[in-house]
Amino acid sequence: QVQLVESGGGLVQPGGSLRLSCAASGSISSYYAMGWYRQVPGKQRELVASIGSPASTNYADSVKGRFTISRDNAKNTVYLQMNSLRPEDTAVYYCNAKSTFSGDHWGQGTQVTVSS
Repeated sequence: QVQLVESGGGLVQPGGSLRLSCAASGSISSYYAMGWYRQVPGKQRELVASIGSPASTNYADSVKGRFTISRDNAKNTVYLQMNSLRPEDTAVYYCNAKSTFSGDHWGQGTQVTVSS
């Protein structure tokens, strides 16, 4: 079973940037989609951005024009570049991999806090 490890979270001021990374233990080319979700206490986990194969992308309306998802199959890593961050982007961000055969796989999450 694939293991997904997120990194890159932290505290940033409004208007700042962060880049999240999701490193997979195996090849990500076998997953038909990779994505980033986020969750705040008391709310459902929501899709932030996803990327298919070869590289079709999908974004939540709230992050369009500010966030960019990308994947590097050679490094088995998916990235989320987050610019113009807002306090409402504060959440735990989770990496997700979707497999036709084994369903959804999740990372442990990384905290992103946007505050002055």
